[in-house]
Amino acid sequence: MNLFEQTTIAAVSTPLGTGGISVIRISGKDAVAIADKVFVSVSGKRLSEMKGYTAAYGKIFDKGELLDEAVATVFLAPNSYTGENVVELSCHGGMYITSQVLRAVLDSGAVVAEPGEFTKRAFLNGKIDLTESEAVMDIISAKGRAAARSAIGIKEGRLRREIDGVKLSLIDSAAHLSAWADYPEEDIPEVSSDALSVNISGAIDKLNSLIKGYDIGKSVKEGIDTLIIGKPNVGKSTLMNFLSGSEKSIVTDIPGTTRDIIEETVVLGNAVLRLSDTAGLRDTDNPIEKIGVDRAKKRVESCGLILAVFDASRSLDDDDHSMLELIGDVPSVAVINKSDLSTVIDVEYIKSKVNEVVYISAVTGDGIGELIGAVEKITGAAEFDENTAVLSTERQRECSMRAKASLDDALSALNSGFTLDAVTVSIEEAIQSLLELTGERAGEVVVHSVFSKFCVGK
Repeated sequence: MNLFEQTTIAAVSTPLGTGGISVIRISGKDAVAIADKVFVSVSGKRLSEMKGYTAAYGKIFDKGELLDEAVATVFLAPNSYTGENVVELSCHGGMYITSQVLRAVLDSGAVVAEPGEFTKRAFLNGKIDLTESEAVMDIISAKGRAAARSAIGIKEGRLRREIDGVKLSLIDSAAHLSAWADYPEEDIPEVSSDALSVNISGAIDKLNSLIKGYDIGKSVKEGIDTLIIGKPNVGKSTLMNFLSGSEKSIVTDIPGTTRDIIEETVVLGNAVLRLSDTAGLRDTDNPIEKIGVDRAKKRVESCGLILAVFDASRSLDDDDHSMLELIGDVPSVAVINKSDLSTVIDVEYIKSKVNEVVYISAVTGDGIGELIGAVEKITGAAEFDENTAVLSTERQRECSMRAKASLDDALSALNSGFTLDAVTVSIEEAIQSLLELTGERAGEVVVHSVFSKFCVGK
């Protein structure tokens, strides 16, 4: 018997803390019966007498003691998120009340849900595939519009349909190859090498497209480690505060005010930046400031994007030249600040060293639109299409890479004149990788790894 048929799980599905409501979700064969032990509707009607997709207002009791008022919503199998009977109890928000209601549910026969177990049951009950399951956490953790809309599209099956198209074309080829080889006495059309080559090449092209888009999709979803660097008093902290919308960095006229790295996540158009304001880059005898400068230089080596800030009203000096050499090949945008003042800085020299140059006023916000456009361009976010299928996890990328490698082998075997048996084996290996990607043939270890990353209650 499936373990899920024996257990009913429960967990808080809303963040713990003070709020308007908290939701305790119960899922399993006995969900309604357990909820009936703690919930009494004001109408006197039991939850077991209600139809699915209906709700009732009432009160929650624990061993006769009134805990709270609540709304109970009933979803009956198979028409629920998990595919099982589900009851959601919406009580007042607050850590104490929420914990007491959950305890009453557990004392009535439910067990505590593991991280991601509700979604895991939805997957194992055939409600969603593994790519759609992984999209659930992407929706929850989305930091920007593009990331959210892309994740919703994947949750609705956009990636699954793309993979299914590739997979079904390969299954057709593998079936034709097997039938033609196994039943020579039957009147089965001979396999056309040209048609087979076109089909394999088409599948490779689609997988290449998905793999190519993975890094851009990842940066849109997770954000890019971005440093704001520059000499003291060029406007780094002012820019940081403007982009983050709050006073994250201290702004004064005294050079060297920022001694450590200040961090914040900001959204610029489709680009999500994990933004860090650093100590001003200059030679200094101050031992504390020097530590901050050294840390900033160390971060340059590992970051994904640099916003190098310059003062338009100052000529370039040795510190500026050293900073430009430090940037090296790191993707970068030169931000010429104080554009409202007379420009004396050597912009042409800066253009020879960095990818993009924009003019702004960090105080007034002038030029921020151009900065957003430059960041989107250099990060690839401008090319990101939230309406296309994208690979959203390293697991999906690895499955796609294995499938592509197998198809490369199949095409090479076909072009080299090997027997069609060798081609068939490679195509079948590619199909297995794609089945693992969608979860149709994923092992228990893979499934556990996916859902262990989820939060409790989802």
